[in-house]
Amino acid sequence: MRATTVTTTRSHPHDDAPDTAADFVRLAGLPEGPERRALRDELVELWLPMAERIAVRFRGRGEATEDLCQVAALGLVKAVDHYDPARGRAFEAYAVPTITGEIKRHFRDHMWTLHVPRRVQELRNRVRATLKELEQTCPGEAPTVAEIAERARLTESEVRTGMEALDCFSALSLDAEVSGADGYALGDTLGGPDPGYDLVVDRAAAVPCIQGLPERDRLILYLRFFRGMTQSRIAEQLGVSQMHVSRLLTACFERLREELLAESG
Repeated sequence: MRATTVTTTRSHPHDDAPDTAADFVRLAGLPEGPERRALRDELVELWLPMAERIAVRFRGRGEATEDLCQVAALGLVKAVDHYDPARGRAFEAYAVPTITGEIKRHFRDHMWTLHVPRRVQELRNRVRATLKELEQTCPGEAPTVAEIAERARLTESEVRTGMEALDCFSALSLDAEVSGADGYALGDTLGGPDPGYDLVVDRAAAVPCIQGLPERDRLILYLRFFRGMTQSRIAEQLGVSQMHVSRLLTACFERLREELLAESG
């Protein structure tokens, strides 16, 4: 079997990138088998330092460097497998965007806590990069939305959207302490179910049924539940006994209950 040693003697203008043009041509002509796999593995190993340098550029974004290097290595393997030297493009020119794209997909698919549309993610990245540029230009001064928009060539509305997305990349635990709250947890700020909403729904559902009641029955319900009058006071106003008012209310309740149950059924 022919040896698969990769040539690396010629200098390269970009860092320590190896000269593997001839080896990629040979790889493309080899059939599947041990010799091709060995040459492929050697090419991946030779270009691995470049992939790791690309991964390091994405440090500080919530992902461990080791994990980023693994993702970059996966992108490198894909680049080696799909590179076609016959197209005349240098491998490095093909591999760099392939590896970078793999890392960006990793962030998009695995690192965002909240689902954010790709367009919003792109705005976030542009705003984030522009903020860094402006902070270096004018240290100690917070850039305005207008300044960011002018530098990034975005509208102010797009800048605001991107700035809002800066907080969507990761989420705080509900047990996280609220700043300046002396032990007050974020979860303590969450509200609970409001029974008032159920009351609103129930009243809205009862309106058609109440409108179908006789006028005197509607008046009794209004005085009792909207004016807060007692049965005795209602009886005095209508000139009837308190017992009669009680029977009328009971009859109204029964009728309303039956009609509401019939509608829900």
